[in-house]
Amino acid sequence: MILLKTLKRELRLSIVIPTLDEANNLPLLLSDLGEIREKSEILIIDSDSKDATEDISKIYGAKFFNKKVKNRGLQLNTGAKEAKGDWLLFIHADSRLSQKWSEEVNLVLSKENKLIYFFNFKVNNNNLIYRFLEFLVNLRTFLLKTPYGDQGLLISSEKYFQYGGYKNLPIMEDIDLINRIKSKEEIFSLKTSIYTSSRKWQKNNLLYQSIMNFKLRRKWAKGYDLNKLYEEYYKKKK
Repeated sequence: MILLKTLKRELRLSIVIPTLDEANNLPLLLSDLGEIREKSEILIIDSDSKDATEDISKIYGAKFFNKKVKNRGLQLNTGAKEAKGDWLLFIHADSRLSQKWSEEVNLVLSKENKLIYFFNFKVNNNNLIYRFLEFLVNLRTFLLKTPYGDQGLLISSEKYFQYGGYKNLPIMEDIDLINRIKSKEEIFSLKTSIYTSSRKWQKNNLLYQSIMNFKLRRKWAKGYDLNKLYEEYYKKKK
């Protein structure tokens, strides 16, 4: 009797990271991603950085692509189109991942289901005010299931393209995609935490930054021109 063994193909993960002058942060994230290096590929989609972002990407064995325009939606979608993995992980360059983060992600990849996930939100700063911010963000995502880009997105390639992926938007590309997804199905939070940099809140202070983000989201929902919102957002960040 011939025994037939069905070998389950190991799902591969493509990690897409948009960058712009992230040479200071990128090595830390790429070191974290080393946990899953053998089962994944890393794609750095740059927007014409002037620092050593490209050199660092190549040192860590990442695939590097450069787009001449500053458009994160375009960067993310470019990464998805170039990716070879069955699953996609979108993550910001200034993020950090908790130790053994890959264990939960590998568990997701081993399942037959193709649910959509985001990480538990943390801020990489010991100041107590950020614990309050973490509480509010995680409460928002629990109630509204609307994670933003700094919470990462783990989604099968099939699902990503089914929902049209990231549009070529200079800003609000994350909310745009999540709104399309959550109108059709639930999005789930991983137990694993992602640590986002506090730099944007340190520049403008937490309250000011939060109010500004809220106002920009309201304007976007009302149909304001995204290029003007982009200019307003980054002008006020300087």
